[in-house]
Amino acid sequence: MSAIEDLTEPETIVCVDMGTTNTRVWLVSRDRVLARAQAQVGVGDTARDGSNTRLRATLKDLIDEVSSGAPASSCLVAAGMITSSLGLAEVPHVDAPAGLQDLARSLQRHSFPDISELPFFFVPGVRSGPNRCQPEMIGETDIMRGEETLCVGLIESGLLKGPAVVLTLGSHWKAIRIDDHDRIASSVTSMSGELIHAAQTKTILASAVPADRASSIDRRWLDAGMEEQRRAGLPRTLFCVRLLEQKSDGTPEQRLSFLIGAFIAADLDGLIERRTLSGDYRVLITGGSAVAEGWRHALALASIDAEVLTDGQAERGLLVGLTSVIEATGAPGE
Repeated sequence: MSAIEDLTEPETIVCVDMGTTNTRVWLVSRDRVLARAQAQVGVGDTARDGSNTRLRATLKDLIDEVSSGAPASSCLVAAGMITSSLGLAEVPHVDAPAGLQDLARSLQRHSFPDISELPFFFVPGVRSGPNRCQPEMIGETDIMRGEETLCVGLIESGLLKGPAVVLTLGSHWKAIRIDDHDRIASSVTSMSGELIHAAQTKTILASAVPADRASSIDRRWLDAGMEEQRRAGLPRTLFCVRLLEQKSDGTPEQRLSFLIGAFIAADLDGLIERRTLSGDYRVLITGGSAVAEGWRHALALASIDAEVLTDGQAERGLLVGLTSVIEATGAPGE
């Protein structure tokens, strides 16, 4: 539900972040959040439904909810999967390295009167690596939609300064390298978040671990999962969760820590091998709550300094990013 906090500000902007499974909408005036709303609907629903009808209706409801009783807004600015082929309008990625001005130059304006009379401004995602490559080189390529806006906002709000790495933990895990000019230089994405959920709910491991997200991490069991993955590989380590269910006195939560540890080790070792993560770069971690703490522990074992941002810091970073891109263009909402 939305929560109107103040209705006296003279100008407001509607901000939208749309992902695969969730959509968030805010009413923002300057650096203040006047209202917020969210729904568990995203572009994944478009993929399953074969149309974006549900997505459009949900977005309209969320915009109406945050705008109810509030001053008229000047525009809507959005980032994330809303700019993909499964969203409202596909916006081409900009090439890395990319910073605030690069995103502002590629901002696109659209109109969707069935959703809102406001002008819609879409922030492009960022692509790194060659535009076309052979299978042997595909590991150098990556894309993002939404995380670029978070990174810009963290930089603009003073929470991030390059060189550094931003590690985002959602349905996909993404390590984003920020160069010494405070630009997005490259990224590496894995499906680990989605695969953990699938293992919890769609495999033989469903009886061994909780179906919900981890609320806490048992470091002993996390470490054991990391060690087994490094010794035996990920597929074998996942089956070990089944063996632990049958042969140990561990709790479902402890076995989930073991499973998460296996995925962390798989991603961490790959990122260290390609030098995306090293002791030379400070790491900021967002999302994932308990998983973020697991990552911080694993990074500390690798002598890599890491900080977990609070949900409030991450939200502020995203909103600063959205409003900064609009301001850099001189579009309505400046």
